[in-house]
Amino acid sequence: MAAAHTPHESAHAAAQGVRQALGGSFAAISKWERELGKLRVLVNVGELADDEEEFPDDESYPVHEFPEIVGFLHEQWAGGGEPSAWVETAEGDPPPVVGPGDLQPGAPGGGCGGGPYNRQRVAALRRRGRACCVVAPILLHGRAWGELYVARRTGEPLFDRSDAEFASVLAAVTAAGIAQTERLAEARRLAFTDALTGLANRRAVDMRLDEALEQHRVDDAVVSLLVCDLNGLKRVNDSRGHAVGDRLLERFGSLLSLCGAMLPGALAARLGGDEFCLLAVGPSADEVVKVAEELCDRAGELDLGEGVAVGVASTGHPIGPVRSARRLFRLADAAQYKAKAAGSAEPVVAGRHGGEDDPVVRLADAPDRRVGPERRRFRR
Repeated sequence: MAAAHTPHESAHAAAQGVRQALGGSFAAISKWERELGKLRVLVNVGELADDEEEFPDDESYPVHEFPEIVGFLHEQWAGGGEPSAWVETAEGDPPPVVGPGDLQPGAPGGGCGGGPYNRQRVAALRRRGRACCVVAPILLHGRAWGELYVARRTGEPLFDRSDAEFASVLAAVTAAGIAQTERLAEARRLAFTDALTGLANRRAVDMRLDEALEQHRVDDAVVSLLVCDLNGLKRVNDSRGHAVGDRLLERFGSLLSLCGAMLPGALAARLGGDEFCLLAVGPSADEVVKVAEELCDRAGELDLGEGVAVGVASTGHPIGPVRSARRLFRLADAAQYKAKAAGSAEPVVAGRHGGEDDPVVRLADAPDRRVGPERRRFRR
């Protein structure tokens, strides 16, 4: 199966590979969402019916309609048996019994490979012009993760015992691929996420800002950077303890995320310590300033801390050409420094007063700028 980098890509590649291997006209992979009690379809591939989408947004089924995933199969696995696949046909007659236990038709779990006869699946086969399907449970970390489903159209040979056995093997391969993708996704999440606040981290901002400025060079998209310095964190840490300080950081992170949601596609991040930022691509500079004002107002209402110092730099303002992430960061940082030094309860905006002659712009562009020992080293 082809290499994939996201869970959806992994599921799509697995479904395509299994469909071809089993000679099916259609295949789907579904995930059991335990907390919601639903079997959610991640991907459909092959010949889709009118009511099917390749990547459905909300195709899910109550798990009680598919009791084999929580009932019989769970007991089978818990008893030391191996997961097995089964076949269902549009005629509704379960095929000859195979698989662990060779359960008899009509008994709980009767059917090919020990799967129960399921009226919902049989009805779906008929409605969508399919003759039969083979269903294989996907087991991950010793638990039922979901199901693999492959169907053939009417007029094609029915799946048999050997197909069911092969489907079990393919489900195991699929599970291994999903496990690897989930591990990679988790590693990526950890690499680009701040552990305390759940926001993006500095690495994520650096990457996204480079992409944003390339977009700015290509189609003149407005790129705006809002840099925040949370006031009073040291006082909270010294007087009330670091656990309370962490709570302040978490609360402000939630506030930044809330305000960032006002700008479509904005990235909210914690840069480290008491420093945060918001990166927006597309919204106008005025929209970003309004959000910065809202952030200042809301931060001033927090019962912990002493508000926030906010600096804004945007290519939508007259700040001169921005050819590097370093310059935009220096501009936003210089604006934030001015806000901090003045104790301003409002954002300071680079270039707003005087364009390239604005004191903030001149400070940012001054050689060997020194604005204090706390400035972030990664911007040098």
